[in-house]
Amino acid sequence: MKHLILVNGTMGVGKTAVCTHLLDLLQPGVFLDGDWCWNMKPFVVNDETKAMVMDNIAHQLGNFLGCSAYEYVIFCWVMHREQILRELLRRLPTEDCQVHLFTLTATPEALRRRLDRDIQKGLRTPDVVLRSLQRMEFYREMDTIKLDVSRITALEAAEEICRRVMEGEPEDPSVPEET
Repeated sequence: MKHLILVNGTMGVGKTAVCTHLLDLLQPGVFLDGDWCWNMKPFVVNDETKAMVMDNIAHQLGNFLGCSAYEYVIFCWVMHREQILRELLRRLPTEDCQVHLFTLTATPEALRRRLDRDIQKGLRTPDVVLRSLQRMEFYREMDTIKLDVSRITALEAAEEICRRVMEGEPEDPSVPEET
């Protein structure tokens, strides 16, 4: 049985670090970070680039799901709206796999500390702090398993996700109709 594991959360919460550990724990597996599909200069966000990135992500994830070499397909991205998550799932061949939807959360203080560390390392710009904090509320409403990572390491978060996947705690993979 294939497992599609989507890890969601605001910028700086630790999605990439968690999924890197998750790939070590769940094999044979493959990991795609949605940010890799936005690695462009200049960074342009408009309807055309958003559609292109979604197409690229869906295509690559679909290929991974169709490849017999991988049992676990791990994906992380900033999907701050339920409609982004559902649109992605609508494009994927999920009939023969369990879909697991996780959202990493953190307290505002913990998130700010993580982002400040990234800013000091030159990995992020200061404007990300306010944007990330503002988006936190969107994730509370999403129909995903929430995992507070405020006081745990990326490895501990990955181990918890792994445990839940192995115990068979998928989210409902059905894609609701647009309302």
